[in-house]
Amino acid sequence: MKIKTYFTQRHAFHLVDPSSMPILTAFSSLTLVSGGVMYFHGYVGGFETTLLGFFSVLSCMFVWWRDITREGSLEGCHTNIVQLGLRYGVILFIVSEVMFFLAFFWAFFAASLTPTIEIGNIWPPKGIQTFNCMEVPLVNTVILLTSGATITYAHHAITAGLKLEALWGLVLTVVLAVIFTCFQAFEYINADFRISDGIYGSCFYMATGFHGFHVFIGTIFIIVSLIRLNRNQFTTRHHFGFEAAAFYWHFVDVVWLFLYVAVYFWGGL
Repeated sequence: MKIKTYFTQRHAFHLVDPSSMPILTAFSSLTLVSGGVMYFHGYVGGFETTLLGFFSVLSCMFVWWRDITREGSLEGCHTNIVQLGLRYGVILFIVSEVMFFLAFFWAFFAASLTPTIEIGNIWPPKGIQTFNCMEVPLVNTVILLTSGATITYAHHAITAGLKLEALWGLVLTVVLAVIFTCFQAFEYINADFRISDGIYGSCFYMATGFHGFHVFIGTIFIIVSLIRLNRNQFTTRHHFGFEAAAFYWHFVDVVWLFLYVAVYFWGGL
């Protein structure tokens, strides 16, 4: 005689299944960092170790996020309470990113408000030809703010159940992001100073370079959301993956506004 047993989850929380991805990701990150240190110091095999770590991290990211996507889209694990916790997690992550960029702004304003004798007691330092804030930087500002509007349009379209409009909003956002990155590369190529040119070059390239890296990551984030939307993995009430991408992209927009005012406008005075 067979006895049938039924299991019913009596809570709205997600009890994550055991996974090997955290430990694999940790070892992959260790390999990447160790290989980078070896490569920078000229050790044999450093470059190969860095590549191994890099592709291992990418593989772990793909598999781990695939599992999370499956849990949220197909298994129904991302209940309203779980989504709330994930939103808090993204917000805390963005706060940590704000602190990251705050360090660069701190260094920039500390150097500009009290220029030392080594840089001629003036700001910008003597010999630095800064960018005209009304040319490429202004165009990039308009482009990035427009991309913030298009991704907001896509968000409203998703909540209204308008898939086609949401797809077009995300496509426009990706196109604007690529244009922004191309203009940033054009600006770097035509710059009259480099990262080694004192405090100004260091602050400029570290701040704008890391922002460009965040734009690149955000672009990938939006492309993944575009693919998931096209595969009908988002609904009017369950689309946290897209919301996380939108939060991140708005953070990128705000950071650029501060960069434009500080590095291009204030820095060129």
